[in-house]
Order: sequence, then C-alpha cells, then structure tokens
Amino acid sequence: MAATEHARPSRLRAWMLEGLSDMGKGAPQGPHAEPEPPHKGQRWWRVMCLTGVDYFSTLGYQPGIAALAAGLLSPIATVVLVIVTLAGALPVYRRVAKESPHGQGSIAMLERLLSFWKGKLFVLTLLGFAATDFLITITLSAADASTHLVENPHLAGALHGRQMLITLLLVALLGAVFLKGFLEAIGVAVSLVGIYLALNAVVVVVGLWHVLTAGHVVTDWTSALTAEHGNVFVMVGLALIVFPKLALGLSGFETGVAVMPHVEGDPGDTEEKPTGRIRDTRKLLTTAAVIMSVFLITTSFITTLLIPANEFKPGGPANGRALAYLAHDYLGNTFGTVYDISTIAILWFAGASAMAGLLNLMPRYLPRYGMAPHWARAVRPMVIVFTLVAFLVTWIFDANVDKQGGAYATGVLVLISSAAIAVTIAARKARQKGWTIAFAVIATVFLYTTVANVIERPDGVKIGACFIAGIILLSLGSRLARSFELRVTSMTMDDMAERFVRDIASRRIRFIANEPEERDITEYRDKIEQIRNDNDLPPQEDFVFVEVTVGDPSEFEASMNVRGEVMHGRYRVLTLESSSIPNALAALCLHVRDSTGCIPHIYFEWTEGNPFANFLRFFLFGQGEVAPVTREVLREAEPDRKRRPRVHVG
Repeated sequence: MAATEHARPSRLRAWMLEGLSDMGKGAPQGPHAEPEPPHKGQRWWRVMCLTGVDYFSTLGYQPGIAALAAGLLSPIATVVLVIVTLAGALPVYRRVAKESPHGQGSIAMLERLLSFWKGKLFVLTLLGFAATDFLITITLSAADASTHLVENPHLAGALHGRQMLITLLLVALLGAVFLKGFLEAIGVAVSLVGIYLALNAVVVVVGLWHVLTAGHVVTDWTSALTAEHGNVFVMVGLALIVFPKLALGLSGFETGVAVMPHVEGDPGDTEEKPTGRIRDTRKLLTTAAVIMSVFLITTSFITTLLIPANEFKPGGPANGRALAYLAHDYLGNTFGTVYDISTIAILWFAGASAMAGLLNLMPRYLPRYGMAPHWARAVRPMVIVFTLVAFLVTWIFDANVDKQGGAYATGVLVLISSAAIAVTIAARKARQKGWTIAFAVIATVFLYTTVANVIERPDGVKIGACFIAGIILLSLGSRLARSFELRVTSMTMDDMAERFVRDIASRRIRFIANEPEERDITEYRDKIEQIRNDNDLPPQEDFVFVEVTVGDPSEFEASMNVRGEVMHGRYRVLTLESSSIPNALAALCLHVRDSTGCIPHIYFEWTEGNPFANFLRFFLFGQGEVAPVTREVLREAEPDRKRRPRVHVG
C-alpha cells in the first residue's frame, strides 16, 4: 500500500515533466522537446498557414475595431496601416529573418547587442511585452470566438449572457490540448486558413457587389466624410492620427519569424548558412503581408459602407464580428453559420499558435538566465501556468474584445518597434548607410505609433507593465533561490592542467583559492605562507593555486575551460573564467574528485566586510563571500559528507 502511494506522485511528476516531442512536427518547440532532424521541414506556404492562424484570424475582429476607432475614416486609416505594414514592418522582419534564421526573433538580436544585467533586464522587459502579445492573443481570440457563438441566430437564445463561461471553456480546452499533445499543427493550419480565407473572399466579393450595385452607398459615405471632415487633406491627416488604434492588423510578424525552423529551405542548407530557409521565410512574410493587406482594405471598406455605425458599438450585433454580420445579412444564416464555425475554429487555433509561441519563447531564455525553476523547461507545467494566467486576464477584461484591444496592440507594437531598432543597429554595424537611415525612419514611425497607442489606451501598457513586473520579480526570486545551485554545465582541462591534477593526486590534493592581483612571485609566496600559518600545515605540503576571472556575472549556466600554467618557474596555477567564483571553484573540486577518485581540499581566507553586502556582491557580480558560498554550493551538489570536497578557511 505504501509503495502504491509513493508511486502515484512519481508517475504524475514524470508525466508533468515529460517533454512533448510531437510539438516539433508543427509547432515551435522549446528546449525540452526532441530536436527535429537537420534540414527537415515544410514548404514555406504551408508554414505560412501556421503563422497565418494568428495573422489572418484578426479579420474576425479587426474591421469592427477599426470602425469603432476611426468611424467613417476606417478605410482611409486602414490604407495608412497597409502602407506601414508593407513599407515598414515587412522590410524590418525580412531583415530579422536574415539576422536570426533559427527562430530567435528580434529579442535574440537585441540580446546579442547588450551584455551583463542591463541586457538581461532589457530582455525580461521584452519578454513581458511578448507575454502580453501572446496571452492576449489567446484570451482575445477566445473572447471573439465566443462572441461569434453567442451572436449566431441559431444559438443566441440558448447562449445569451454566457460569453464569459464560453471564453473560459475555450481557453481551458486549449490548455487541455497542449497537456495531451499538439500534433500535426501545420496540416490543421493549412485547412483552417484555406477555408477561412475562401469564405472571407466570398463575403468580400458579395459585399463589393452590393456596394457597386447600390450606387448611393458610396455617395452617402463620401458625402458624410466631406460633411464631417471637410477636405481630403484633413481626412488623411486624421487618418494618420487614428491609424495607431488599428495596430492589431500588424500582428503575426513575430510569429512568422518564430516558425522559421520549420521552413524546408534548400537541400544544401546548413545550420550555419540556411540560405534557402531565409529566402523562403521572406516569401512567407511577403505573401502573408500582401494577402492580409488586400483583405484589410476590402473588409474595412465594405463593413464601413454596409453596416450602420450603431451596430459596431458594444452590445451591437456587429461588435467584434463585422464580417460575420455581413455573411448572415447578405448570404443567409446557413452560410453565416458556416462562416461562424470557420471563424471560431481559426480564432481558437490562433490561441494555439500563441500558446506554442509562449512555449517556444519563455523556456529559451528564463531557465538559461537562472530565472525560472528547472520545471519551466517542460511543456505541461508551463501550459498550466499560462492557462491560469489566461483565466485571470479573461476575468479582468470580462471576456470583452474591445477592452483587450489596447493591451494586444501595445504588445504587438513594442515587439515591432524593438525589431525595427534591432535591424537599424545591425545595418549600422554592417555599414549600410542607406538601410540604416531607412530602418531608423521605420523605427521612428513605430515608436510614434506605440506612444500614441499608449496615450490613447493606457490600459495596454498597464497590463504589459503587470506582466513585466511579474516576470522580473519572479525571475529575480528564482535566481535568488537558485543562487547556491551548481551552474557549470561541462568542464574541460588542457594538458597542463591535467598533468597538475594527476601529479598532486598521488599525494593529497590541496588547492589554494587566489584572487589574482599582481601575480608576481611575492604574491604567491606570501599566499602559501599565510595558508600554512592559518591552517597549521607543515612546510612540505604541496599546493596548486586556482584563479578565477569573472566574465559576465549575469550569466547563469555555462561551460568552463581550465588552463594550467607555471608562474615564475615554480608555482602551479589553474586559471579559469566563470560568471561566479564560488560556483567555478565548487565545480572544479567536484570534477577533480570524480576524475581522480580523491577528495580535494581547498583553502580560503575570510573575506572582510559586511556579510550581507558580500552576498549581494556574489549575487550581482559573482564574487564576494567566496568561502562560505563555495561550501554551500558543494553541500547542495553533494549531500554525502564523506564524498564532499573539504573547504578550509583561515
């Protein structure tokens, strides 16, 4: 009975921490998943459908949001949005695809440009906005899918007033799918996108036919525009001011880069030079942007001209479902229901694409920074965390599409702005003056758009700030909790270092931890005398010095190379570089113990100063209270006291 009780938690834990290797077949995969075979992938147009479930699904709510934000100016503001998409976002992400061909995206580009803690905090901030983008994609898409269900004429009576419950159920279903497994995502995406775009094309063609055959519609619209805004220049100026509210139509570019590893490319592609993958990803981005631009312009035009303005307001039948409104109104409830089903499916699958993006992004950075527990590398625990956060966001925003638009647009715009800045810096480093100026102008446009969106809808930056604060606090807390964890992933020793260790292992292994200063003969001679006196050791005892140079103290996990050298013809010194002196010393002692079978002894002198201040120095800069921290790292890494390397402090 007792054995059974112990087995259950073990099986549950094994199931929770099991990597989903099948994610690699169609969704972005985290470091826990089985890697795909080299160069295996899908044709670019099929992969486009995977990112398209996020990008194209915005047609479900974008025309309605545009009509609410811009009113009669919606088509003109949408044209401005399309110009920004094709002349701004598209060139930026085509360059990102070239600079980051393995799916890391613009965040990785900026990470390479910044080091130490400022780089880590900057990446955490961008991850906060990325989490805002992806999580709001999940909740907003589910909310809009529930809107299509509730407003369907066949279901309106039975589902009225249950939008919150339906949204939560859709989010829960999404989480359940990822807990079970996420198979053949690209195949499903191709079918969904193909059907959805075909149905939208039918609605657009029918809508344009009604606009053209009912001549007064265009006349009424132009007359109303002239009466409300005066001349064309005023209209264009107002459209430039209003278009940041339509920024939802820019979503999908970051996802498009994230799915790059699944693009087939050419047979001769290598991981170092995936020329075909880069070329085909650029085709993917361009084709998706052109298709979306055509639909954005035509749908904003027909919805603005054919749907009364009052119908777009909260509670109206066209709110969050403008094209579905036209489908029911002009093509009948049967076609409208088919359109609703297609829209619900792609909106729900857009949440799946966003969840896959989160599972690809977060484990790539946080565990490597030491800012997440080990279980954050596994899919299922992270799925539960993201699902619970999505429940909270849905409840906060009352499952309302319009209320979530600001947060979504903020996340999208910050990521695009950061990408524009990254490619500007990359072009400048490559000494491409023309591209540097062009990308700088694009970055300025997106920064303006971001600021304008934040001023107009501060709720977006508020929810983004909450995600950022949560990620930073939890990350620093996790880093603090893992301070005494052994962080060295592997260790290699050169021939000289191996010779030193073999020689001293024939007697007793005694290391002296030395902080390199002048490295003259006096420093080493005085250090040996001090250690002998402090620890009452006889003169014949033999020592090897160990000197650690701190590299980037903000790094958490890294491999380590140990070099041996003879100083002043008599003193043997092992030199190594690490992000943390205590971790490096502990890892060296354990490696020497395992390779020789002998227990090493390491000698320190006490560090002067306040212990708390010294601990902060260790936490932030990798040095400080070296002796006790080394001992604590060894204690956690080796619970058996008999096998634990000995630490002496005098």
